[in-house]
Amino acid sequence: MSNDSIKKTVIVALGVCLVCSILVSTAAVALKPRQEKNKKLEKMVNILEVGGLYEKGVDVEKVFAEQLEALIIELKSGDVLPKDKYGDMLQPGKYDIKKVAKDAKYGEAIPGKEDKAKIKRKPKYMLVYYVKEGGKRTKLILPVYGKGLWSTMYGFLALDMDLKRVKGYTVYDHGETPGLGGEVENPKWQASWQGKIVFDDNDKLILEVIKGKVDPTGPKAKYRIDGLSGSTLTTRGVDNLLKFWLRESGYGPFFKKIREASSDG
Repeated sequence: MSNDSIKKTVIVALGVCLVCSILVSTAAVALKPRQEKNKKLEKMVNILEVGGLYEKGVDVEKVFAEQLEALIIELKSGDVLPKDKYGDMLQPGKYDIKKVAKDAKYGEAIPGKEDKAKIKRKPKYMLVYYVKEGGKRTKLILPVYGKGLWSTMYGFLALDMDLKRVKGYTVYDHGETPGLGGEVENPKWQASWQGKIVFDDNDKLILEVIKGKVDPTGPKAKYRIDGLSGSTLTTRGVDNLLKFWLRESGYGPFFKKIREASSDG
């Protein structure tokens, strides 16, 4: 075989590779807006599901706009942030929990001893939702996230207006092992959260995800959730994120404001 033939073969191969890479890059750029829209829509579906508002075939954006009330709260104080102080990153339609947590102005590092969820950083301001039915607030939806075995798990927890019982739980983003830790997105397991008691009469957190199965006849069954089979570390991660976000380190100050307003009203 002549050197010319080898040279031509290499040139043709390089040309094909170049053309293919250009086509792939062009397709990726062209599809990015659609992918981002689908990702946003999927997240909205998760929020509607945890709020008990999703039905197959519904106009997701319409239901979202009509039956959800979005608020930005300051985690440290528990205060609702006035809309004129939102800024670009805190706009409900643009809010990205990952970007806000990393931002120097709107996010903050978590001291090691306090980082029960092992997330290193958290937003100073969080986007939360109230479900509105018949013009009244009926549920509170809270974003939560924490480290599992392989990934950070992002989800939503819905509580009743008394902050006493779980109304829904869902996970929309994770990288846990399919069939094991990946069962965090199993609808059957998520449904098992419904009705579980979150706080005792002294407002102490008692909701927990345990290793193994809950004894349905035991006195603790009303506030315990089955662990994920074969996934001790993922199970522990879910329990840890509850202990982080439902205490003073997370939504504790916000819960205090809600309880104070309820007792005054």
